[in-house]
Amino acid sequence: MEEKPCRIILVDDHTLFRNGLKTLLNINPKYTVIAEASNGREFLDCPEINSADVILLDIDMPEMNGIVAAERALAIYPELKIITLSMFGEEDYYFSMVSIGVKGFLLKNSDIDEVQGAIDTVNDGGSYFSQELLYNLVSNLRNTPIHNTDEELSEREREILLMICKGLSNQEIGDLLFISKRTVDKHRANILAKTNCKNTANLVVYAIKNKLVEI
Repeated sequence: MEEKPCRIILVDDHTLFRNGLKTLLNINPKYTVIAEASNGREFLDCPEINSADVILLDIDMPEMNGIVAAERALAIYPELKIITLSMFGEEDYYFSMVSIGVKGFLLKNSDIDEVQGAIDTVNDGGSYFSQELLYNLVSNLRNTPIHNTDEELSEREREILLMICKGLSNQEIGDLLFISKRTVDKHRANILAKTNCKNTANLVVYAIKNKLVEI
């Protein structure tokens, strides 16, 4: 049975960027761009919004920016899988988006292979941070005050947390540590509970801010 293509909505105020990305994605039969919008208001009015698998959403747009649009969209459709696109280096934008529930973060200078990798990861239920963004976050947060978790993470949990922050799946972590995927699932659930994080993206930012990992 042929696999259905991943249905994507592109939201960006630059027509040239949007058209270029749409062309690159539609070349690959794994993806199909089902709708476009030039700002947050247009995105929220898209009739296809609830049938999209992944949404690529620019942060800086006129009329309604990506932060407001993502917050309103996720309030109505909490299962939406949103990847933000940005030219910014300011970490505050990413913290806002993580708390809202965005699943992925890409810089606009990412190559198409990274974009497709991010789409695949998020579409499969994971979270994605561009490595350039991760390093930028780390460098900007060197002097941020540490907020300890209510419960200390065990040595094994810290080891798994580092691998999560590097983008490894539970199966990949299990293979590297010679433990079952189910055991990794339990460790991940414990880490989320101890850190009061809602999802993996939230956890990555938390870990960086609180210097729980070195990337």
